[in-house]
Amino acid sequence: MNPQSEATAEGILYTDEYQLTMAQVYFRLGLHETPAQFDHFFRHYPDYGDHQAGYCINAGLEWLLDWMRQARVRPADLDHLRGQRDRAGRPIFDQPFLRWLGEYGNFDALSLAAIPEGRVVHPNEPLSVVRGPLAMAQILETALLNLLNYQTLIATKASRIHDVARGGTVLEFGMRRGHAQGVNAGGRAALIGGAHFSSNVGLSHVLGYPPKGTHAHSLVQAFMALGEGELGAFRAYAEVFPDDCLLLVDTISTLESGVPNAIRVFEELRAGGHVPVGIRLDSGDLAYLSIQAAKQLDAAGFENTSIVLSNNLDELIIWQIITQIQEEAPQYGVDADRLIKRLVYGVGTGLITSRGASALDGVYKLVAIQQRGAWLPAIKVSETPEKTLNPGHKRVWRLYDQRGKATTDLLGLSTETPDLMDPVVLHHPVNHTRYRNLRRADLSAVEPLLVDILVAGQLVYDLPDIEAMRAARLADLERLDPGVKRLVNPHIYHVSLSEQLWNLKQSLAQAAQQSRPGALAQDGHPAA
Repeated sequence: MNPQSEATAEGILYTDEYQLTMAQVYFRLGLHETPAQFDHFFRHYPDYGDHQAGYCINAGLEWLLDWMRQARVRPADLDHLRGQRDRAGRPIFDQPFLRWLGEYGNFDALSLAAIPEGRVVHPNEPLSVVRGPLAMAQILETALLNLLNYQTLIATKASRIHDVARGGTVLEFGMRRGHAQGVNAGGRAALIGGAHFSSNVGLSHVLGYPPKGTHAHSLVQAFMALGEGELGAFRAYAEVFPDDCLLLVDTISTLESGVPNAIRVFEELRAGGHVPVGIRLDSGDLAYLSIQAAKQLDAAGFENTSIVLSNNLDELIIWQIITQIQEEAPQYGVDADRLIKRLVYGVGTGLITSRGASALDGVYKLVAIQQRGAWLPAIKVSETPEKTLNPGHKRVWRLYDQRGKATTDLLGLSTETPDLMDPVVLHHPVNHTRYRNLRRADLSAVEPLLVDILVAGQLVYDLPDIEAMRAARLADLERLDPGVKRLVNPHIYHVSLSEQLWNLKQSLAQAAQQSRPGALAQDGHPAA
């Protein structure tokens, strides 16, 4: 793609057609500058089939902000739109709308509040809230969902892998199997979510981390074809990288050739004053091979070398490997706990594609619009109750119990202050029969989660680095009950509505139902 085409495909036209057609409708009716509010949230945790997430990790915000600052309607974009025709051959976009778009086609008038990157988040709570002129807030939808949903999905997967690795190092290895340049977004999200390093060289340098990797089977194959054999390949690699020598040992026979040859080379390195890094296993029964490789390495005096595992790993496979090592290692005189701590996990396809749950069902919905200076809540009523929107300008609070553990996330109207409520009434978002009261004395803290990021296009927030996001993630996970973090069938973490928000939602939903043709009023007679 040439630079001009790239600017078109990734600039302001990085959106769906219906965003622009809706914007023209707003323009025709004089609504395009009307202040509006949209909430971005997801409806369900990722379900990977055999296992399920009980939380998500928010990610992608900084890349969204970068895109918003750069995205501007250019003359070339207007030319593209001017050339679009409807089925009757008429221009889809008229000249007055295109002139307005050419002058105001940017996001400088929008305000954005969000839950910071790295924080634990849950379904149906606003992760980001956009306020500003209706037309441009509408056009933002596609890019916002694209940039935030995917990174949140991958950060969540990485966090689960990090947790199950029990202190082992996690390497993001997915660049060759990911979706084109989306691997840059995925690699960044993986680092936020718990991967320690990435094999992606360019991204690693941009984010300030050393890229990680070793060699492929092709190196050994080349030396074998030239008559130098596996040992020759290992020696050549060690000669070039004496202090970073990590050898892939399963090209021929892991235990009969690869590990013994690696040990010979490691002994030569040690004699020269160098410390080898370790070996990599990429096929076979990784748990059993780890045990046997550790036994050979330990016998040769290389107890501290790493054993890197790769080959289609994800959190469930890592959990199975660790479980098998704990059961099997003692039979061979290998300390299971010590072995587990020296393992490194190179996670590729399963992480970068979020294997088992390939998309996050994040949505972007209008929840309020301004008329004559007053904010009017907006609602979408669905035959599927959980899809009925939580309307209005809201805030999100996290409530902590006396143990310091997060007990619920509370959605309430912006005028509410849970700190002053006693009791705090928590309503189930859908089921009117399910609610509970929390006494203020039972809570150790009430934390607001949404933070102002942009105010009228101006950045008012100090963007954290990856390390700060990781720290936020770890702090949030520490304050989650273990059941919520469970790998399979996690305990449900409750997201609740305040009483005022619940009552507003019910009244708007009822009014919407009664306004439809043929609707019945509460007394069973046709509504007026």
